[in-house]
Amino acid sequence: MAKKPYYITTAIAYTSGKPHIGNTYEIVLADSIARYKRFVGFDVRFQTGTDEHGQKIELKAQEKGVTPKEFVDDTAGEIKRIWDLMNTSYDKFIRTTDEEHEKQVQKIFKKLYDKGDIYKGEYEGLYCTPCESFFTESQLVDGKCPDCGREVQPAKEEAYFFKMSKYGGRLIKYIEQHPLFIQPESRKNEMMNNFLKPGLQDLCVSRTSFKWGIPVDFDPGHVVYVWIDALSNYITGLGYDVDGRSDRLFEKYWPADLHLIGKDILRFHTIYWPIMLMALGVDLPKQIFGHPWLLQSDGKMSKSKGNVIYADDLVELFGVDAVRYFVLHEMPFENDGVISWELMVERLNSDLANTLGNLVNRTVSMTNKYFDGEVNNKKVVEDVDKELIDYALDTRLRVSNAMDRLRVAEAITEIFNLFKRCNKYIDETMPWALAKEEDKKDRLATVLYNLVESIVIGATLLEPYMPETSEKILAQLNSPKRKVNDLVRFGGYKSGTKVTDSPEILFARLDLEEVMKKVEEMQPEPEPEPEPVDDNPGIDIAEKKPEISIDDFDKIQLQVGEVIACEEVPKSKKLLCSKVKIGSEVRQIVSGIKSQFSPEDMVGKKVVVVTNLKPAKLAGVESQGMILCAEDAEGKLSIVTTEEAMPHGAEIR
Repeated sequence: MAKKPYYITTAIAYTSGKPHIGNTYEIVLADSIARYKRFVGFDVRFQTGTDEHGQKIELKAQEKGVTPKEFVDDTAGEIKRIWDLMNTSYDKFIRTTDEEHEKQVQKIFKKLYDKGDIYKGEYEGLYCTPCESFFTESQLVDGKCPDCGREVQPAKEEAYFFKMSKYGGRLIKYIEQHPLFIQPESRKNEMMNNFLKPGLQDLCVSRTSFKWGIPVDFDPGHVVYVWIDALSNYITGLGYDVDGRSDRLFEKYWPADLHLIGKDILRFHTIYWPIMLMALGVDLPKQIFGHPWLLQSDGKMSKSKGNVIYADDLVELFGVDAVRYFVLHEMPFENDGVISWELMVERLNSDLANTLGNLVNRTVSMTNKYFDGEVNNKKVVEDVDKELIDYALDTRLRVSNAMDRLRVAEAITEIFNLFKRCNKYIDETMPWALAKEEDKKDRLATVLYNLVESIVIGATLLEPYMPETSEKILAQLNSPKRKVNDLVRFGGYKSGTKVTDSPEILFARLDLEEVMKKVEEMQPEPEPEPEPVDDNPGIDIAEKKPEISIDDFDKIQLQVGEVIACEEVPKSKKLLCSKVKIGSEVRQIVSGIKSQFSPEDMVGKKVVVVTNLKPAKLAGVESQGMILCAEDAEGKLSIVTTEEAMPHGAEIR
């Protein structure tokens, strides 16, 4: 019987620089899903790659004194090296500079033009270079790019436009009829309420102000803009042909089962891409999952802060599978996850070295000590055995349930819960005590058999997430990897099999102080901040207010607060709602700072709060105080904090 095809893709990585661990998380997540699907019997096609055109690349190449192609060749090679280092099992690494991709993009553009879905016009608007996006004045937030908060520049140029509005209603109907099309649910609601239902504007799909792109073949002054170029990779990588001569791979694997992307590019994949496919007469992908971000513990990773964490540095200190375990296990389904060197050491020592590594080592060592390495099921069974056996067999079902919902972190937790149950079983049965009584020898053999069999089940299930570790465990137990159908019964480990006589330490415990010394040695120096301008006299924009007495000032209560949670205020372009811990209480404070701070930026910040301000409602949300900010003449904001670290609740006077 032929295997059912399953096509999974990542977003293609932009070739502007080396990917940090937050970028790398996506390929590891996709790999774990692809490996799991292969394990349960699917014929998997797994595609990733690089996005290599655009104005940013052209400018970066100029800065380096190389051609754009030389620049992207180097960066794409580095991205592929990191993907390979992380032991990812992709089948296709596509580059948007591949000749066949470029040819099909030109044909796609021409087809959409010929059918009237693309038309020529002139664009006059406000352009954000980092986002490569045009915006109208009404779309800006506090005069800046609504996506990244940076400055925009007036731009006017001849361009081709795609009639997005023509397909908006059809896409809304499709999403309503396919409730799992966009996941998680919160992402779907965001796209429907913020973009689709208010109405779509036509999309600029060509540029003339730079040259590094795929030329529009019937109008060479234009290059195809990023949306049609980059998004088309999902079908061109399968050999899609506009003229109907598509490769058998396209016929077999399309529509994609899963587009795995970061939440920041959700709009492009859930609105632009489906509408492009509708216009081409191509089926839509079955599901698009916008995963959360992996953030540094002290905020977003930044070269200027010197806090960027790269996958290869993590691998050097912890090993590939430890890094895979961490990024998969620590990421919630919808909310952002946090990574730090300290947390990595803690997880390695507790979960990997203790729970898993110690379990395998103890089991192999006891088998060698008491039975010369030979494992036999003497079937001297007690109630505690049934509890372990039931738990081991149920683990497969719990993992399956989690993976069917793309809850990868939950799946790994279920496997490690089995390992924890095995450790508990050792404490319950006390093999060392059984070994002291000759008439308990068969009972001891049964206990060790149950442990080995349970570990084999766990190691088999672990393979999609930690493939090297799974292989090492099974090698120590002299067991092949089980097939999924073999996990429905307990007892597949052949009696009389010998375990290794020299067990390997899977994960050695690490000393945090030693690790941090190594981190300090390998971290590059933070990029220097711009030199201050000597003749800057400061600014004088604040309106002068009447003098007050010390008694007036004493009426204001200022305290240090710590932001423990933050989210956007619905239907507001300017407001964030923060939960701020101040001493023993938590206040809800609404601030007009969304243009320059994301919710992720705010979490963990120590802020100065006016705590005796009368509560007020902003955009329908109650605000129980005020977070203080400084503002310069250009509207740039800086959160006011204390020079030294102070506990939340500390009074400012």
